[in-house]
Amino acid sequence: MVVDDLSDADLDRLFQAFADATRRDIVTRVTAGESSVSGLAEHYAMSFAAVQKHVAVLERASLVTKERRGREQIVRAHHYGLQRARRLLDEYETIWRQRADRIADILAEDRKRVPS
Repeated sequence: MVVDDLSDADLDRLFQAFADATRRDIVTRVTAGESSVSGLAEHYAMSFAAVQKHVAVLERASLVTKERRGREQIVRAHHYGLQRARRLLDEYETIWRQRADRIADILAEDRKRVPS
């Protein structure tokens, strides 16, 4: 299970990265194609430095990678990191669906036991 493979610190970094709308948008943009940090900064009403900080949070969470090309820093989706995040969320969904199903079973059993 992916949940078991990640440390608490890894999980914290991942959920912190996805907790911000700008970071989620950056991930969406670089999943569609690589972009320079300056190119990304053009899309947001914030400083270049603020966008760099958002990219750094995403990089620490292994959701993007950066590569220097001359004076530019190119940001790309880190597909393995994104796949790991998707698998993690799928596992959480499975866990919660199983719990909801179990609750439904318990309620159904209770209804059968209570006389009408």
